[in-house]
This record gives sequence, C-alpha cells and structure tokens, in this order.
Amino acid sequence: MSRVLGIIAEYNPFHNGHLYHIRESIEQCGANYVICIISGNFVQRGNTSIIDKWTKTKMALCNGADLVIELPTVYSTSSAENFAEGAIKILDSLGVVDTISFGMEAKDIATLNNIANVLYQEPKEYVTMLNHELSKGISFPKARENALMMYLNDIKRYANVLTGANNILAIEYLKTLKKLKSQLMPIGVKRQKVLYHDEMIVDDFASATAIRKMIATRQFDDIRKVIPRTSYILLAQELKKGHYVLDLSNFQKEILYILRKMTVEEIRALPDLSEGLENAIKNAADSCNNIIDLVNMIKSKRYTQTRIQRILVYALLGINKKMMETSKKTVPYTRILGYTEKGKRLISEIMQRNQKLNLVTSVKKFLDENKSKPLKDMLQTDIYATNVYTLGYERDSWANLDYTNKIITIEDLKNS
Repeated sequence: MSRVLGIIAEYNPFHNGHLYHIRESIEQCGANYVICIISGNFVQRGNTSIIDKWTKTKMALCNGADLVIELPTVYSTSSAENFAEGAIKILDSLGVVDTISFGMEAKDIATLNNIANVLYQEPKEYVTMLNHELSKGISFPKARENALMMYLNDIKRYANVLTGANNILAIEYLKTLKKLKSQLMPIGVKRQKVLYHDEMIVDDFASATAIRKMIATRQFDDIRKVIPRTSYILLAQELKKGHYVLDLSNFQKEILYILRKMTVEEIRALPDLSEGLENAIKNAADSCNNIIDLVNMIKSKRYTQTRIQRILVYALLGINKKMMETSKKTVPYTRILGYTEKGKRLISEIMQRNQKLNLVTSVKKFLDENKSKPLKDMLQTDIYATNVYTLGYERDSWANLDYTNKIITIEDLKNS
C-alpha cells in the first residue's frame, strides 16, 4: 500500500530549508508520494508572494513534490486558523493522504499538541484567563499566549512556543485535525539553523524572509548558496522578465484608492475587523500617501502589523466577512497546479477513490459546469487575485493567466 504525505507551504521562495523538510518528512514516514498544498499569489502574513504560483509549483516539483495543489486565496490570505483548516480540508477530501508534515521550532510535537488540545476544547478556566488578558488591551496573539502559559502552568516547557511562526501554524494544523476528526497522522520536523524572521545565513540555510530581502538588494551570490539550483534558475528567469512582486507596497496606491473609495460601512464588512477599527483605517487612508505610514497609523497594542496587512489584502482583493464565513463552511475544490509522472498516477487513484471530488484542471470548464456558487465565487477570487498580482510586475502585466497558463508537467520542467 502506498504512503502519501501531505505538506502545506508557501514556498516564498523554495529554499534549502524546504528541501530539508521534504526529505526529512519522507524519511520519517516512508512516503511514496508527496502532495504539496501551496499558497497562490498572496500569502498568509498579509503580503504578496515574491513569484507567482506557477513558478513556485515548478520549484516544488523539481525538489520532491509529486502533485501541487493551490490553496484558494480566501484561505491563503486568512488567519492561521482558517489557513490551516482550508488546507487540511483539501488533504482530507483527496482520500489518499496518510500523513501531514509541518515545520516547527519546538523540540517535540507533544508540546504543540498539548496547546492544540486546550485551544480545541476551550476549558472554562482558560477562556476566563483569555478574557482577562484581552481586557488589558493587548493583541489577541499575546493575550492567548499569556492565558495558555497560566493555564498549562509550566513556563519552562511552554515559554516562547507561541512566538515561533512555524509553531503557530503547527498548532492550528493539530487543532484542525481534532476538529475535523481527521485520520491524518501528524509529524513535525524541527526547523534547522535559522528561524522565520532571522536575516543571517547559517551554512547553506537562510529564512524566506532573509531571501526576499536578498532579492530586493540583488545579492545573487548569497541567494545561490541558500536555495536549490533549480529554484535559483527559475527565480533568475522571473527576475529577468520582471515577473516578480517584492511586497504589498507595490499596490500601495491601489490600496489607498480602494480604501478612500470605500465607505466606513464597507470597510467594517472586511474580515478581521472589530471595535471601531474601520474608523482608524478610513482616517489613515484619507491622510497617508504610502503603505508604511498607513500601517503605522492603524496598528496598536491590540492590532498587529500582520493583522492590519491582511485587512489591506482583503480590501485589495474584494474579500469580505461573508465570503470568509462561507469558506469556513465549505470544502474547497482541488485545483491542480502541476504534477510529475508519479503525480499523474496519483491523480488517477484520487479520482477512483473520490469520484465526487471537485477537481479543477480547467478554470473555464469548472466555472461553466460546476453548480456550487460558493466554489465558483472562490475560484473567481483566485482569478481576480492573479489579475491584481500581475499589476505589480515591471512589465507584461497580463490578465487572465488562470485561463491561459496550463498545468505544469514534467515536460515543462525539462524545458525550463
């Protein structure tokens, strides 16, 4: 019986740490196939992907993935909770995945699982502690960390666990597995040598954050050291063509225009807003000329920069609270971005196991034939997100790439 490993990632861009994670995960679970669910052109921390989803797909297929599936934009730009839930719903719906692997800063998965149990079960004592912390006017992530430390009553074991970017997502994956009663077996791979926000190179490892800064400053010798050769070639091709988007500031004028055009009531309808934040956003948009000043005017102890940037992405892409709530009640479609020869065989097995799977291999065909309005609306958001994304290119800002770009295959990789 084949073992199928699922990995959820952004690959922004694909680097040596990601390669280590895939190889170590295969080693741990003895996987015969690797399925990667990846973010598209906008990512979970309220920012853009530096390269498009098709280039990221090529990088993944060149470095161990057999099948790459897109996480719809409404999930990929969402909070860690909905990001995790959307991706695991896809993996579960395939009917062939045995194991899910994620990176973590923690020493062991049991520590993360203990926290996930509290967040899933929400004992009254913990909820009381959380509400008390929130009453201090601090951000939700900090309030949650404080409440968990008090509830679990083991500072030595749990200190700084929730400051790890990988830990936060790992806990949400574990919580989602419990919520969905999923049979996927979770395994964790400890992050090597550098952390998410680290900006230095250690041996041949650097964080994606550091690599994006290297790209911005054209430090090609350093970039070459810390990403696989195939990733470097693909990245260099996109940079040469001007097909890349450094960050959300590429869209600062569009965002300011949209926010100035929106009413306070329309801003209030964006996800992640509460307690009058819409007024602060409107006032800032009316008096700022760039995204840095905009974020700095809005953020506070209660509202983190990441949360503010996610709200700006929602405004840019037209994602509202109703769409977000619908996504929480929906099993997403399975949109294939690329596959290897092994992946092609796996797709056949998936279709045999689950003939009712909402599989997207042609965007036009799916929109023409599928009867589900929530799924069609979700796919339209993906199409719009790509159309907006290419406006950030230096040149060739074409629209409708979701219709014209084909699924990436092994032949495309050979010709790259």
